[in-house]
Amino acid sequence: MQQHYGTRARADRFYREQMLDHLNGRMREFIARQEMLFVATSDRFGECDATFRAGPPGFVLVVDEHRLAWPEYRGNGVMASLANMGKNPHAGLLFIDFAESLIGLHVNGRARILTDNAMRQGFASVPEAAVPGQLPRQWVLIDVEEAYIHCAKHIPRLRRVPHERMWGTDDTRRKGGDFFGVKAERNLSDQ
Repeated sequence: MQQHYGTRARADRFYREQMLDHLNGRMREFIARQEMLFVATSDRFGECDATFRAGPPGFVLVVDEHRLAWPEYRGNGVMASLANMGKNPHAGLLFIDFAESLIGLHVNGRARILTDNAMRQGFASVPEAAVPGQLPRQWVLIDVEEAYIHCAKHIPRLRRVPHERMWGTDDTRRKGGDFFGVKAERNLSDQ
């Protein structure tokens, strides 16, 4: 595509000046401040899934310059991302700071799924649960293969506003209920 669209020189400069095979110090500091993460995976057939993870700053643990990890909590039980990682370990991560630096960081690598116990035994830096009343069910450990900037030019500035987060709730209303009307639509089609 670079040849077809005449972008090879720009792409080569980007690879040379912006891409690493590890997390440098500024990247590690950036990740440690983030409260959200977008995760892209695909199954063994290439069928894709994108998801979102969030937690207090530091919920993504930077193990070292070649590895990072985040906790997986009890969710809706679908486990699409973990299932994909079990079949195809390639994962694409995107961290975006919408509030302060207006910059993003891509991290691509290979995922491994570890139990909470295995993670704690393997890495002394694993913190106690940051989310009250919730313990990780699993951890996703990423072996970093690529790390590079996502430019700021189209990232909107968002402002933090106080709101109560209901970490770990099973209350349907607090989780969003049937916001998109799927249950109602299915109920109509079942009649």
